[in-house]
Amino acid sequence: MSAWASGRNSSGRLWTDAGADSVASFVDRSPWGRCLSGFERGRVLPAVRGATFEKGEAIVRNGFAAEHWVGVIEGLGAQSVTLANGQVMHLSAGLEGSWFGEGTLIRRGRWAYDAIAIRRTRVALVPAATFHWLRETSLPFNHYLQVLLNDRLASFTSLAVNSRTGTAADRVAGTLWHLFRLKHAEPHDRLVRISQAEVGMLAGLSRQRTNEALNELRERRLVILHRLGIAVPDMNALHAALLR
Repeated sequence: MSAWASGRNSSGRLWTDAGADSVASFVDRSPWGRCLSGFERGRVLPAVRGATFEKGEAIVRNGFAAEHWVGVIEGLGAQSVTLANGQVMHLSAGLEGSWFGEGTLIRRGRWAYDAIAIRRTRVALVPAATFHWLRETSLPFNHYLQVLLNDRLASFTSLAVNSRTGTAADRVAGTLWHLFRLKHAEPHDRLVRISQAEVGMLAGLSRQRTNEALNELRERRLVILHRLGIAVPDMNALHAALLR
């Protein structure tokens, strides 16, 4: 049983609502949800549930069987592993609009990482049975998974390179590119709703070095710092900066 389902390691609360940010509307706005046929939509939406996790609560736990595909409706979930010396290594993160866990579900395995709510986070939970049914019956859904897995691989490769050879600005730029790429946002959506402290945590940098790196990226016109987060005016330019 998963950590979420068992309640032994997480206290996420199920919720349903009919408003603009309901589970159904979130699925409908997702790239794969927009491709569902009427029949598929009628089967998928009743199965999807929402859950809310407060800051510090586990969305999934390392070692537990994966029973859901997770979509982030609002908030931030950071995926990490804890090393033998107690150090926490952050692997990835899910912002609004992103999905994670497909690789573990495809393997029908157990979570190999923790996913912790960095702030109050609402998620959509697609049961494993529904996920596998879509894989077996929906070509557009499989195309979306292909794109998602390819983007995840490209992002992890970029992050691995920057963590070893890049400057602080490169590491921050790579983190932002990674977050935005996996978010699969609409072309007009250039804002990543994340604090500078959260960027530093994911990039493995101190607050001071993160601030210096963001200011450097701002001066190079690669990012715009907003009260609500960080905007990336040109993703291609940000990516090109990482490849220079």
